[in-house]
Amino acid sequence: MKSIFPKIVTELPEAEIPIEGLKAYLAQEYNNQILFMEFEHDVEIPPHKHKAQWGIVLEGEIDLTINGNKEKYRKGDKYFIPDGVEHSAKIYSGYSDITFFNEKDRYKAKEMKPSPQHKARNYSAKQH
Repeated sequence: MKSIFPKIVTELPEAEIPIEGLKAYLAQEYNNQILFMEFEHDVEIPPHKHKAQWGIVLEGEIDLTINGNKEKYRKGDKYFIPDGVEHSAKIYSGYSDITFFNEKDRYKAKEMKPSPQHKARNYSAKQH
């Protein structure tokens, strides 16, 4: 599956989220996280709660149940899940979004492998 995100996003660390077919790129801030997510397969996310979450759908569809109210969101739609409110989702293959989590440690970054550019910069820096 070709990413809809540009290289500046796909070079971010990937988030460690155990969902098959999910690519999630993590932008870590001091008190929050922003994820750029793409789903290759249909996925069911069971009911759960956490701190506030806001997202915007870039491609595809998601059925989101927030506090018992189910709605379908499509490209261009925005959603907000308040702090501590139970929610679940049915995410369809081809879905992508940008999601803001109002917590600094919701997800961890996968172990990063240095890119060829990073290796070249480090080598060059050591030579001076």
